[in-house]
Amino acid sequence: MDRTDRASRMIAAPPANVYDALMDRESLEAWLPPDGMRGRVEWWDPRPGGGFRMVLTYLDPTDSPGKTSDATDVVDVGFAELVPAERVVQRAVFEADDPSFAGTMTMTWQLAAAGDGTEVTVTATDVPPGIDQADHETGIASSLANLASYLEGTD
Repeated sequence: MDRTDRASRMIAAPPANVYDALMDRESLEAWLPPDGMRGRVEWWDPRPGGGFRMVLTYLDPTDSPGKTSDATDVVDVGFAELVPAERVVQRAVFEADDPSFAGTMTMTWQLAAAGDGTEVTVTATDVPPGIDQADHETGIASSLANLASYLEGTD
């Protein structure tokens, strides 16, 4: 698994605010699920070596069967590195019987001050082969759009 997926977006908020939205349980539940999904954090430990478990539920699983069940993706995320206002590195493992979704994917959220805002770049490495690259990059971009709306107060 040596594939890398990436997406980025300019967000009209300072890096500290973006970092806070990455590290707050309720914020993550609000903006992280891509379009067509909702999310619920089952446990939360926001420190290096800690992490969280998120249950993502497809609003209409007809064309997007889940990795864990027909309607859900369950992912355990560990915090590998936390650098306030700069970077969050996560190690994500999907709960799935299908071996094409096995393995640990690393998600790096890089925050760079740019003018009055922050350029947020998400880089996913060691992406399991069962995750379609175009769909994954679209999902990351959707989460970034949700994050921008959340922080900028727009819909």
